[in-house]
Amino acid sequence: YLNRVFAVQSGINALIVRVQDHAELFREACNIAVHAGGFKIAMLGLIDEDAQKIVPTASAGADEELLTAIFKVLNSNELAAKTLFARVILDKQTVVSNNSINDTQLVFQKNYAERGIHSLAILPLLSAGEPIGALALYAGEPDFFHDEELSLLTQLTDDIVLAMQHIGNREKLHYLAYYDALTGLPNRSLFLEHVAQYMRSAESGGHKLAIGLIDLERFKGINDSLGRTTGDGLLRQVAEWMTQRAGDPSLLARIDADHFAVVLPEVRSDGDVAQLTEHLLDSFQGNSFHLNEAAYRIGFKAGVALFPDDGTDVDTLFKNAEAALKAAKAGGNRYLFYTQKMTDAVAEVLALENALRHAIDDEQFVLHYQPKVDLRSGMVTSVEALIRWNHPRTGLVPPGKFIPTLEQTGLIYEVGRWALRQAIADYVRWRRAGLLALRIAVNVSPLQLRDPGFIAEVAKMIDTEPDASAGLELEITESLIMEDVEHNITSLQAIRDMGVTIAIDDFGTGFSSLSHLARLPVDTLKIDRCFVADMTTSPDGLSLVSTIINLAHAMKLKVVAEGVETEEQKRLLSLLSCDEMQGFLFSKAVPVAEFEARFLKQESH
Repeated sequence: YLNRVFAVQSGINALIVRVQDHAELFREACNIAVHAGGFKIAMLGLIDEDAQKIVPTASAGADEELLTAIFKVLNSNELAAKTLFARVILDKQTVVSNNSINDTQLVFQKNYAERGIHSLAILPLLSAGEPIGALALYAGEPDFFHDEELSLLTQLTDDIVLAMQHIGNREKLHYLAYYDALTGLPNRSLFLEHVAQYMRSAESGGHKLAIGLIDLERFKGINDSLGRTTGDGLLRQVAEWMTQRAGDPSLLARIDADHFAVVLPEVRSDGDVAQLTEHLLDSFQGNSFHLNEAAYRIGFKAGVALFPDDGTDVDTLFKNAEAALKAAKAGGNRYLFYTQKMTDAVAEVLALENALRHAIDDEQFVLHYQPKVDLRSGMVTSVEALIRWNHPRTGLVPPGKFIPTLEQTGLIYEVGRWALRQAIADYVRWRRAGLLALRIAVNVSPLQLRDPGFIAEVAKMIDTEPDASAGLELEITESLIMEDVEHNITSLQAIRDMGVTIAIDDFGTGFSSLSHLARLPVDTLKIDRCFVADMTTSPDGLSLVSTIINLAHAMKLKVVAEGVETEEQKRLLSLLSCDEMQGFLFSKAVPVAEFEARFLKQESH
């Protein structure tokens, strides 16, 4: 008897070394027990935690009639509790019957007698002391199971549990390597493998395929304002929605934070893809996602690339779909198909990003200063600092060429911090030199204002020098403030409490309500240049500027008109009682040395 148990143990230990999955482990363990160990029947069952039942998972030697009977009893709440399986799970102890023909406690006593089974043992599978299943062995000999055999069989069940854990860890690692843990969708690596397989099928079938990359809109705002847990919930809902539409999750992927991908394995015409994309966009925007007991509707941008037109290998196709998505986001399109121009544009952006990183390292950025002038006295009252890139080969680069890239790449954090430090340093230097120390306005990017550490950064910068706050003003666009009014009111008030003044830049373009405007902790409104230009060409333009000035004065705010280029504009602004102007009529933005020489006189003592 011991030799037969040793044979089973040896066979199963050899199995554990090579086994790849749980099903194979359970099936082959039962086969080894029957064929190598000479047992009549071997059966392994696992606990279904949801149903709180033990479910036969694998067996060998049992006929269909007996298996059906066992399944029927174990699925019955009343009868299952009377089985030895139930007692093993409840007591976490092995149960033995060495005379099963005469053992009245056995539910299947008659079935066992008919099949020549004279003894049986059911051993629990224990993990960390808790049962996860049981192994049942049925012998044709009476009085088979004694201490020596049971000791070896207990070691055997421990080995099976260890193998289950090993397989589980390996499967978990495999899952994490190829699937997104949050949504359950394939990740980028597995998606590219799937696309490569579909490409081979498309090539042999003589048809096209398409991949689309999707970028959720407003996700960052939702994630920041409602919290990461809520953002994760939204991503799971989006994944479920997409899976329902696609029908097959292997066609989808979550490739990073709020980006998803989809492959259409068979495309007969480009028009079909466009029509499907339009339909998906409309359906998605019409769907409500429920977050924190509220319903939200969001959209997405998409970039599409076709095989073989836009790439004959998976990496090229994916890269070109990325280029299409970037172009769609930059141009405000709902979706775009790939064109070669997009690749060229992406390459240009990458080259520009690389050059900007070198510019930061090599200190190529400088501040130019544009004065603001009092319309009554004609005196310079303050100044705006504007970032310029002094490229060592090409000279000054226009801001429109590099500021958007600084924003997109996040480099604006570093450059924005530098601009604030430099402006404060220049103001302090002017004071110490006895020059007219004008308050310097510095533009704040949306990324900076959203940064939780921004307020602390400003406080640290102005704390380094006495009276530094008196020399600093932050200019923030109206549209940026309106993105999250409540949060920004709190942030701006904290900055204003430090003695730093706040100006709303490009006023009139952000559609702020009067109720919001009245609550904003600001000192100055800057009228956008487009309204100043319209004053001399349209009566409505003149009325609009007049309304803005009167509104600002009613709220005790200073008004600065931007982009003043003609004497007529200046005259009209004076008639409308605008406080200050800024523009080429008086001076363009100039290097700091020129600004100091032209506009900063020695203060009289």
